[in-house]
Amino acid sequence: MRTDVPITTTPPPTVKRERRWSVVALCVVLAVVAALGAVYLATSSSNRVPVLAIARDVPAEQALSDGDLVVAEVSADAVLSPVPASEKAALIGRRPAVDLHQGGLLQLAQLATGSGLGDKQQQVGVQVKRGQAPAGTLQPGDKVLAVTTPAQGDTPDPDKAEAPPTSLEATVVSVSRPDASGTVVVNLAVSPTDGPLLATRAALGRIALVRQPRSS
Repeated sequence: MRTDVPITTTPPPTVKRERRWSVVALCVVLAVVAALGAVYLATSSSNRVPVLAIARDVPAEQALSDGDLVVAEVSADAVLSPVPASEKAALIGRRPAVDLHQGGLLQLAQLATGSGLGDKQQQVGVQVKRGQAPAGTLQPGDKVLAVTTPAQGDTPDPDKAEAPPTSLEATVVSVSRPDASGTVVVNLAVSPTDGPLLATRAALGRIALVRQPRSS
């Protein structure tokens, strides 16, 4: 006579222990993976450095303006040599030797050496009072007209009232910070034939600057 063995759904104790150890092992593996991920993220974040990137296309030989450069963070890499973000102010007015394209990282090798003025241009410092130039808009590389203003006490000639004033073409090299009265010193690059004349008129305080349209 056969004795029936009762059927039960309760696993043996050894199976329970194996399952518990499997769960524990899985938890340990997940914890290790999470810890390694946190270490990687922290390391990657600490290795990122602020550098200069190109905000918009800049053709070769066009002076860099503040709006041409933005700050980006990239991982430190010995192969790359982007310009640190701290150098931005010093690079305004520098001219690239090659075309710069939006989204690329700026490198010193892309910039032309020297001021970019050429050997045949002269620099003249012009003291410009408030109202004699566009407020806060002049940047290195801007093309301007140095317009001769009437001398103090001059009475306009009615016959010449509609005649255009005399002016000289120039390029802005640098602009100083305004003093307490709003006066700035603008260094202008001009041709050698215009340098002495501009310096004479500037010494008399008879120069106002008109900014030419910027190229798009």
